[in-house]
Amino acid sequence: MKNLSRLLFVVVLLISFSTTHAQDRNNPWAVTIGTNAVDPYPVGENAPQGDYFDEYFNVTDHWNIMGSLSSISVSRYLSDGFTFTATGSLNKIDKFGTNLNPDGTEAGTNEVDDLTYFGIDGRISYSFMDLINSKSFDPYLGVGGGYTWLDNIGAGTLNGSLGLRYWVSEKVGIDVNSMYKHAFEDYLPKHFQHSLGVVFKFGGTDTDGDGIYDQEDACPEEAGLEIFNGCPDSDNDGIQDSKDDCPNTAGLAEFNGCPDSDGDGVMDKDDKCPSVAGLKSLMGCPDADGDGVADGDDNCPNEAGPAANNGCPWPDSDGDGILDKDDKCPNEAGVAANNGCPEINPTQEVIDELNSYARTILFDTGRASFKKETDQVLQAMTAIFKQYPKANFDIGGHTDSVGSKSSNQRLSERRANAVRDYLIANGISAERLTATGYGEENPIADNKTRAGRKENRRVEVKLRN
Repeated sequence: MKNLSRLLFVVVLLISFSTTHAQDRNNPWAVTIGTNAVDPYPVGENAPQGDYFDEYFNVTDHWNIMGSLSSISVSRYLSDGFTFTATGSLNKIDKFGTNLNPDGTEAGTNEVDDLTYFGIDGRISYSFMDLINSKSFDPYLGVGGGYTWLDNIGAGTLNGSLGLRYWVSEKVGIDVNSMYKHAFEDYLPKHFQHSLGVVFKFGGTDTDGDGIYDQEDACPEEAGLEIFNGCPDSDNDGIQDSKDDCPNTAGLAEFNGCPDSDGDGVMDKDDKCPSVAGLKSLMGCPDADGDGVADGDDNCPNEAGPAANNGCPWPDSDGDGILDKDDKCPNEAGVAANNGCPEINPTQEVIDELNSYARTILFDTGRASFKKETDQVLQAMTAIFKQYPKANFDIGGHTDSVGSKSSNQRLSERRANAVRDYLIANGISAERLTATGYGEENPIADNKTRAGRKENRRVEVKLRN
């Protein structure tokens, strides 16, 4: 039995040491220094000890307290809340249970000579700190084994622990622990050992000095911010450098950290006009006249025009309604049917229009002078003649049959020449015009009636080849 108990103790220690990895992940090591109290009464033994928790808190009569530094522990964090701890403790035993009277009543504390107490223990403990979601209170349960010497006689023990740590700061805490030691040998009584100490955590590495331990630092060799798990944000725009397309210039999240100085929705690196708000379609440049040509490329930035003409409207130099780009005769008024060039000869419809004007020309009675209301008619005829600068015309004068034939002939000639002279005076080349008097010949109505004679007094225009 003794050999089996010792073997069990050795196995527990070996398993404990072989599974150590890493206090918490950031500071895996801890040292606890303090004092301890040994309570050998009562712990489930016959008198003078007693039941396990009888007078558990009887500090005065049953606790053997070492007033000075008497306990030291070294701990290393394993994982997932588990920690391995090795403890060495020293004490003096001068209280050992209670003497009983023959009737079973207590006769007083059973005092013994100062017995030297020395223990080496190892345990694996589990912390409930994360489960209770606390940053300060750290309750734990532990199990392990050890070897205890009482006045130079030693025995192995199987231990169970209940403890509480209170963390004053990230690395400093207070530890209170109560451990039950079950001895494997009869000469070592079962007993409680209580301890109180100060805990110091250490061992954490912060290579870049940013206050975030390497274990939690996504960028352990580059100083950064806690919000980005230790990675930097060089331009302080709230976007970590690894996700920032412009890490050295503060920008916007929607542009992956790149700036848009003019606020036009085009980031500066893609904006041809980064200091002036513009249009996305023009790579951030403005278009004041809305013609689709950026102002910087627009020769007429305040006047809409096609890109083909550098943003300027196409001119119509001759004012014929046909733009110069489509006008084969841009400096000479023409017609669309002839690609902006004037037609050489007017159509019959134009001749008919001229004659409809010509028949309304009014002369003073018996003379070749015009009545005032005829001026608008002559102006309209002049405009039509100008549309055909290469066509030649004959202006014919006609009278009715009243009066002598010779006087009518002369009157018709004077009236035809009066119209020709007006046209020449208003810009029609003389070489293009001839005037002919026909007198009373070629009537178009009956000279016997007043209405007929009015129709026969007329001017006619004919195209001359």
